[in-house]
Amino acid sequence: MKIMVADDEESIRIVVEHIVTEDCNGYDFCCASDGAEALKVFAAEQPDLVILDVMMPKLNGFDVCSILRKEGSTVPIIILSAKGDIVDKSIGFKAGADDYLVKPFSSLELSLRIEALLRRRNIKDGYGSNAEKKESCKVGDLEIFFNRYEAKLRGKRVELTPKEFKILAYMAAHPGDVFTREQLLVYVWGEDYVGESTSIAVFIRKIREKIEDEPSKPKYLQTVWGVGYKFGEK
Repeated sequence: MKIMVADDEESIRIVVEHIVTEDCNGYDFCCASDGAEALKVFAAEQPDLVILDVMMPKLNGFDVCSILRKEGSTVPIIILSAKGDIVDKSIGFKAGADDYLVKPFSSLELSLRIEALLRRRNIKDGYGSNAEKKESCKVGDLEIFFNRYEAKLRGKRVELTPKEFKILAYMAAHPGDVFTREQLLVYVWGEDYVGESTSIAVFIRKIREKIEDEPSKPKYLQTVWGVGYKFGEK
């Protein structure tokens, strides 16, 4: 695997290189210091994941992301920005980004997001290849039937709204993978959605109330503090 970062701040490039080569699984690394160079490096190196700063000389990160998508690239893209408002995030997701991380960020958070995106890089739209291989998923007392849009707890049907089921089924199809709120927003509502990412927390809470014995101590929809949520593997 090879990770590329494009950022005009040398300190950020150094930090990301350390995360990629040391904190992750020892991936290869390449970098660029402006938007125009980013396109050249991408073409030459063909990285498996791209990290783009927004404010760069010549071409900003949004433009680079948009160009890569128009050229047909499906490589996972993480946007880095000092701005964390929903308008800025919306621009990034509409340009084709898969994730959005606000500066300053922790090394652990970036490495978790990189690993999660790489694990899902070949997963198709929908519940993904894991769900395509089987009709259901059972963890503990909870069973999810992907094709039937149905979940059962101890054999009894759980009354979920379509969006609640979509969130639950998507996460259950990728047990252990960590999803950010923004990633779940884009998956459930699409890239044109410009609502608050806090709405995902509301959906998670409602799902927990229906499937967890102790919603405050969830074993199915677990919180990964500072990052997002994951579906328990046991």
